[in-house]
Amino acid sequence: MDHDGKGLVGGLQSVLTALDLLDCFEADGELGVSELARRLGVAKSTAHRLLTTLVSRGYAERNPESGRYRLGLRVYELGSLAISRHHLSSAALPLLQDLRERTISTVHLAVSDGASVVHLQRLESLRCIKLFSGVARRVPVHSTSCGKAIAAFDPQCAAARIEEGFPAFTPSTIRSAEDFERELELTRKRGFSLNHDETRTGLTSIGAPVRDGFGRAVAAISVVAPTADADRHVDQYARLVTVTAAKVAKAAGL
Repeated sequence: MDHDGKGLVGGLQSVLTALDLLDCFEADGELGVSELARRLGVAKSTAHRLLTTLVSRGYAERNPESGRYRLGLRVYELGSLAISRHHLSSAALPLLQDLRERTISTVHLAVSDGASVVHLQRLESLRCIKLFSGVARRVPVHSTSCGKAIAAFDPQCAAARIEEGFPAFTPSTIRSAEDFERELELTRKRGFSLNHDETRTGLTSIGAPVRDGFGRAVAAISVVAPTADADRHVDQYARLVTVTAAKVAKAAGL
């Protein structure tokens, strides 16, 4: 047994480094050992040793054609399990399915995580064209209607985004704290949020907060459609999404 704690500290650092390594794949599908070592600030041998361990447990895998590494299916399995077990997600699913059928559009259920939102559910549009293949499930709060809906009724979420700043994804993305706060005030007044070409040009979403008994937003839902379609149906979509958000809160016992 290690009595001086050095082994424990070293072991915890290895775990943290392994988690940092997995985070590197959030933006890149495949990475080589040298690139991972550089990003982590560790020796190439250390990065290779961590990768070998992760591969042995299914958390990473090596592409035999490129020689580079990517996330393994075990990560997907655990992520899917966490989502399926999330009470809010389970309670919301039938209501989201109904919302998708009524709007014939993609619908999202999202929760905040610091300055970003994470999509717990994404039900693709019933249209033939898939809008979100390959799109990340984690998006900065200011560039999504779900994020704005949550931040408008969760000061901590809003403050986290202001502290981290406002990266731009399109010419329409919010770029300042003043514009962000103005948008949140508008969201509170009308009860729903809008994201007009701010994440991807040509896509508009309408979101509404899922609020608990104290009025704080614990999640949000949104309808996403091509901008031309959303502009024609904004009043209808806003009404449906706000009603559905209230039903989700009730179904989840909030």
